[in-house]
Amino acid sequence: MSRRAKIIASGSYAPARILKNEWFNERLGEDVDTWLRENLTIHERRWMEEGETTSDLCVKAGNNALEMAGLNPEDIDLLIIATDTPDFISPSTASVVQYKMGLKNATSLDTNTACAGFPTAFTLANSMMVAEERYQKVMVMGAYGMSRFLNLDDKKTVTLFADGAGAVILEPTEEAGVGFLSSDLRTKGEYHGHMGIYTGAAADPVTEEKVAEKMQCLQFVEKFPKELNPKMWSDMIRTVCERAGEDVADVKHVFITQININQIWETMDILNLPRETAPTIMEKFGYTGSAAIPMVFDREYRKGSVEKGDLAVFIGSGGGLHFAACAYRF
Repeated sequence: MSRRAKIIASGSYAPARILKNEWFNERLGEDVDTWLRENLTIHERRWMEEGETTSDLCVKAGNNALEMAGLNPEDIDLLIIATDTPDFISPSTASVVQYKMGLKNATSLDTNTACAGFPTAFTLANSMMVAEERYQKVMVMGAYGMSRFLNLDDKKTVTLFADGAGAVILEPTEEAGVGFLSSDLRTKGEYHGHMGIYTGAAADPVTEEKVAEKMQCLQFVEKFPKELNPKMWSDMIRTVCERAGEDVADVKHVFITQININQIWETMDILNLPRETAPTIMEKFGYTGSAAIPMVFDREYRKGSVEKGDLAVFIGSGGGLHFAACAYRF
C-alpha cells in the first residue's frame, strides 16, 4: 500500500474588522449592495486592521489547527504557505510564520499560484511526504491579505476581495483508499495579463509616480471568458476522479474557490451534483482567494458535515491563470 497524506486537523481565521456592503455604497457613491447580494451573495467581508499582516492571519489559523490536532509547534516538520499577498517580496511569509508560531523543527516555503494556491500546496505537500519519510507532520496554509493591495476607488475590485487564512495538518497514512488520491494542475498562461498586481517587482518597480496613480494595486485589465471556470472546473473534477478510480456521482463535497456563486452552481449542474455539494462562505467573508478553500473546509469539518468515507474534491483557480484540483477520501 502506498504512503499518502491524510488530514488530521484544520483551522481558519478571519480578521475582526467587518465591512458590510453599505460601507461601499457610501465610499463609491452608488448602490453596489444590491448587485453584490443578487449576483455574488456577498453581504459583508473581513479586512485586516492597520498593522495586521498576512502572517498574523496564518498564525491564528495555524494555532487553531494545532489545538484541534492536540499537537505542539515543535511537532510540525514542514510548513507550506500558499499566498499571492505575502508580507514581503522576500523573505518568504512561511519563514515569518515559522518564527512567529515557534515551529522550530519545520522547514518552510511559499508557493504562489494565486487562488489555486491551496490545492497546489496540498499536492506539493503530499508529494514531499511520499518522497521523504522524515515529513511526518505537515502544515499547509492558504492565506490572503488582499485588502492591502486594493484601490479603494476601484469598483471592480474593492467590493469583492477580503482577508483570511486557513490551515490543515497532514500526516502519512497507508490505509487503502484513504487520504490524498489524485491531483490535476494546469496553467493557461495566455491569461497572465488579465488580472494581477503588476507593479512592485522586477518587471515594473515601484516609483512615486506609480504609487500616486495606485499602480501597485490589484488590477482587472481584461475580462475572462465567463464559461472558462465552469468548463475547467468540471473537466478537472472528472479528471481527478478518473485518476483516483472514483465516480463523480459519489463526490460528497466540493471545496471550491469562492469567487462566483453562479459559476459554482453551473459547475455542479454540469456534473449533475446537488448544488449543496459545494458549500459557500462568501456571504459573510467575501472572496478570500488562497484562503477560501481551507476556510470553507474548516467550517464544514468542524461542524461535522464531513464523515469518514466521504469523497471530496478541493479545487480552485486564480491569476496566471492557474487551476488546481485534488481528490481526497476521508
